[in-house]
This record gives sequence, structure tokens and C-alpha cells, in this order.
Amino acid sequence: MKEGLVIYTDGASRGNPGRGGYGTILKWGSREKELSGGFRKTTNNRMELMAVIAGLEALTKTGLKITIYSDSQYVVKAVEQGWLKNWIATGFKGGKKNRDLWEHYYRLAMQHQIKFVWVKGHADNPYNNRCDILATAAADGPGLEVDEVYESENP
Repeated sequence: MKEGLVIYTDGASRGNPGRGGYGTILKWGSREKELSGGFRKTTNNRMELMAVIAGLEALTKTGLKITIYSDSQYVVKAVEQGWLKNWIATGFKGGKKNRDLWEHYYRLAMQHQIKFVWVKGHADNPYNNRCDILATAAADGPGLEVDEVYESENP
């Protein structure tokens, strides 16, 4: 098991739903990589989850020990408190939102050992603050992508 990958994430939306973006920083020792993307119509929770997914999709190796920092209680609690395992076991019964993203996250997460840590947003964590800047800049930027599942379910 390899050690030491840290991923910082944040999502943002201008309106909920509205234009949205995510920001992600991957940190391995002294090396850092920033990722971001924006969508024309989405939600804050979807962008919080997309930030995590983008970080995991960027990895070229499996079997990593990863700590993910997020200011999203929704994301952190869903994983750390077992909500996601319950949702998967029950087929997302009861209309749980963002099934497409949660299932995608779950497939990616199975390749690694992941621990989530909640951080207070807009506070004293410089990496979380940088992710917020990346996310809001992506939401406000040109060439926004289409969140196809969200828009098909919410025309």
C-alpha cells in the first residue's frame, strides 16, 4: 500500500441549481496538481462530489492510501457514516439524489483506501480556500460543460 496522497476538494454553484464548478488539488509530497471544471446547470452537492471524482479520475495508479479533505458534510458523512453503502444496498430507494455520481465515485473508490476529513469552508485551510477559488472561477468561466444526467432529470 502506497502512502501519502492528499486530495483537497470544493464545489460551488451560482444558484442551486445554477452554473456550477469544482476545484480539486492533488498533493503528493511537494508535488501538487490543480483541476477544475464548470457546468452550465447543476447543484452545489453535485459539484462537491464532482470535485472528489475529478481527483480520483486523475490518478494513474491503484491501491493508494488517500485522504480527501472536503467542506461538504453531505459528501463526508455519506462515506464516513456509511450512508453510501446503505444507498447502494437498497438501490438508492426513496429517491436519493445524485445516484449517477455516487455510483461513479464508488467504482473509483473501490480501487483505493480512502478516508475523508471534513474541514470548515472559507476558513483557515489554504488548500480548501484555493479549491474554492478554482470552483467559483470555473462556475463563472466560459465554455461550461453540460451536466447531462442532471439536466435530463431537471429540464
